[in-house]
Amino acid sequence: MDWLGDDIWLTWTAIGVVLSVVEIASMEFVFLMFGVGAFAAAAVAALGAPFVLCLLVFGGVSGSMLTLVRPKMVKRIHRGPTLPSGQHGLVGQYATVDEQVSAHAGQVMINGQRWTARVLDADTTFEPGTEVLVVAIEGPIARVTAAHH
Repeated sequence: MDWLGDDIWLTWTAIGVVLSVVEIASMEFVFLMFGVGAFAAAAVAALGAPFVLCLLVFGGVSGSMLTLVRPKMVKRIHRGPTLPSGQHGLVGQYATVDEQVSAHAGQVMINGQRWTARVLDADTTFEPGTEVLVVAIEGPIARVTAAHH
């Protein structure tokens, strides 16, 4: 079998497979783009194209994949769900009323930290020791409502 002659498409296919397997280990979407270029070169070689044209197809497809497809794939993969951090990570936490909480005054303890708090419903008041739920953080003020477990 002449790997660089009549069956060069097999060589390009093998290169594509090896690059794709290496991609599984790296997960950077770089080797995969070159693997796609190798598979495109294999297709052109199977149609009887000369080696130089196969190289041009490999380079063109790989370059195009790296510049056009890879950035979109990386962005989509890394987009994922975001986790609230900082003070916004307190939303959904339970707090204990430290000083009576009303529409105008009050303080709660959230994860061991004292926060100024206001009720969500202006007609509600929570007494010290009551467990409440933090539903919003508005600057330095925690908005709280009744805790329902």
